[in-house]
Amino acid sequence: MSQKSYDGQACLYLIPTPIGNLEDITIRAINLLKSVDCIFCEDTRVTGNLLKKYDIKNQLISCHEHNEEQVKEKVIEKLAAGKTIGLVTDQGSPIISDPGYVVVLEVIRQGYAVVGLPGATAFVPALISSGIKPSPFLFYGFLNAKNSKQRQELESLKQYPYTMIFYEAPHRIQTTLKNIKEIFGNRKLSIARELSKLYEEIFRGSTYEINLDDNSLKGEFVIVVEGNQEVVDYSNISIEEHIKLYMDDGMSEKDAMKQVAKERNISKSIVYKEYKIGGKDK
Repeated sequence: MSQKSYDGQACLYLIPTPIGNLEDITIRAINLLKSVDCIFCEDTRVTGNLLKKYDIKNQLISCHEHNEEQVKEKVIEKLAAGKTIGLVTDQGSPIISDPGYVVVLEVIRQGYAVVGLPGATAFVPALISSGIKPSPFLFYGFLNAKNSKQRQELESLKQYPYTMIFYEAPHRIQTTLKNIKEIFGNRKLSIARELSKLYEEIFRGSTYEINLDDNSLKGEFVIVVEGNQEVVDYSNISIEEHIKLYMDDGMSEKDAMKQVAKERNISKSIVYKEYKIGGKDK
């Protein structure tokens, strides 16, 4: 469904806010925060401090991960009344590892316009300052907080050839780095913390070299890790064995067949046929 963003009707604006330094905000974002009829925000105290700096007086309504299902109805009611709405999170761009997706999906479903503004987000400065090949890249966000499930996620990604970006909290950073080292092996690694703030730090090296053993380190971490650069020759194993390698790493059968087709440069239908003949339907 095609929809114009600027049609003069009620609209939801997704407005990025600074990830640290409060000067990292666009003129357009400031003007919209002033002009929208109300602002839905993750924490009214955090957004209130930002508005105070720029002398913005506007209504703030809480919208966080625990009330988003209820809030989406309020958003629709206001849009139906012809109101223009801004949505922000505490830091960075809405929806990027932050609340907002549930609201946006409902607004689109109801036929109202959604306009996303360019602006601050943590993974971009972390990537471009990492010294690791910047593209193609995969932004993954937060890995699972449960150790066993996190290791399964990393196992499914260890053959991925592109640069990967993860977010992590300070109380889990050491465990996550240990899992990355054990599962990915020796690769280029960059860890950024407190981006744009007074104590910004970037650790660069490899998974074997970097060891954050300081439990006092605070702030949100952005991990940038090199993708798998090993060229593996699969010509000496069957398609069935090739698929099983990925399924043993935690991939679903369907995803494993897709990956095998890509690596062997053959169609998925050929992989499926060979797998069925040589595998479980033999």
